[in-house]
Amino acid sequence: MLNETRKKIIVNEINYWKKNRMLPEQYCNYLLALYTEGHSDDESEKEVRRKKFWNSQFLFFLLVPLNLFLIHFTELSITLQIPFSLFLALFGILFAFYYSKKGKSFQIPLLVSGLNILVSSAFFMAEIFPNNNEMLYMIIFLNCAVWLFTGWKFRLPSFLISGILAVVFVLAAIFI
Repeated sequence: MLNETRKKIIVNEINYWKKNRMLPEQYCNYLLALYTEGHSDDESEKEVRRKKFWNSQFLFFLLVPLNLFLIHFTELSITLQIPFSLFLALFGILFAFYYSKKGKSFQIPLLVSGLNILVSSAFFMAEIFPNNNEMLYMIIFLNCAVWLFTGWKFRLPSFLISGILAVVFVLAAIFI
């Protein structure tokens, strides 16, 4: 017991030296491997990797306002807005596949892609068919069907719930 607490104190001190660059990183890694018998995955490194991952996930959420900005606040023609919106949606989908292959959480890129596709398709339908609400409702129902299928296929309750709630809200908007 006493030996383990000493090792823990020494390992914490070496991590402190490494973090504050009091010794070269190679020396600290050597000492950590020596005192932990090669079984240490530094907790601070885990925390740094976790923060990097969540920062990258947060960057995906910025794609939705970027898409809204491109659609509503630029004077680009619709023929230029469509490829930009498709690019943003495909960007999120590609990262969702990449994260799923790496075994990481792929829900956020997939969610952002779903939102971008919904916003873009609803805007473009409203632009192409300006006074035709049936087309708008149809494209929203199609998006909801894709969300429900995605939730069912990948076992994502967030997509299932979002798809069901969106269908309920659209039906309420139509009939009320």
